Amino acid sequence: MATADRSTKQTPLTPTVFEILLSLNEKQLHGYAIMSTVKERTGGRLELLPGSLYRALSRLEASEWIEVSELRPEEVLDDARRRYYQLTALGRSALQAEAHRLQDLVNAAIKSNLLEKPGGTR
Repeated sequence: MATADRSTKQTPLTPTVFEILLSLNEKQLHGYAIMSTVKERTGGRLELLPGSLYRALSRLEASEWIEVSELRPEEVLDDARRRYYQLTALGRSALQAEAHRLQDLVNAAIKSNLLEKPGGTR
């Protein structure tokens, strides 16, 4: 199955999966850093608990949307117990498909006068 086919068949993504993939979009992170990033970006509206985070990471790794990175930070900054995750091309494709789906929903809400256009006009 083609990469785009495998990733787009999985949308819509859960908020947890979307936020994890979004966190890994720019750099590799370990689990605690993912939790912190999501909490900060969502203003605390979504707080990932360790159990749900690591179950989601396990599923994302099994689906080949993320992988454990072989690269490590400098020894001074590293903790050998940490696993660093990075987004795969398949995961990036799934994230992009979901972002487009969400954008289409927002555009529909704007068109139906439910939301304002960026810049403050309906």
